[in-house]
Amino acid sequence: LILSVCFVDMSSRNSTPATEPQALILLVNSNADGRTARKVVLEEQGHRVVVSSSGADALDQCSREKFDLVVTDDKLQRMDGLDLLGRLRTLYPDLPVILISDFVDALGLNEENTGADAVIQKSANEVAHLIRASSRLLRRKIAKKPARQVLKAKGKAV
Repeated sequence: LILSVCFVDMSSRNSTPATEPQALILLVNSNADGRTARKVVLEEQGHRVVVSSSGADALDQCSREKFDLVVTDDKLQRMDGLDLLGRLRTLYPDLPVILISDFVDALGLNEENTGADAVIQKSANEVAHLIRASSRLLRRKIAKKPARQVLKAKGKAV
């Protein structure tokens, strides 16, 4: 419910710069309302969003499509978000991942002990944190690509 209230405030504006390329984001959440609300927020930022309701489905989608970012809830059925994160790190070590949890403070979850690139507490500020974290991680990922291409073009090892 909090996320929906925050979404209403964010939906009236599009803060994505016209020069920022569209990213392909995989959103993993077993809760349909949370999935829908976060999807709309990310689409408002100009991204294409593919949704998944389970960790197993998310891994299958990653094997078929190259995503720029994964956003996952920690509470998933059969495979929790931390298990999914571990498998993604093994299979796709350069893929940025954002972990969203109700229990960030209670469990002391952070980037170091989860392996996520960003950890976000579910709260009234979640939408702002999600927008900031996804923008930062996507800029970092996009910034890496041209440098590699320039080095390859110059005939240097990457």
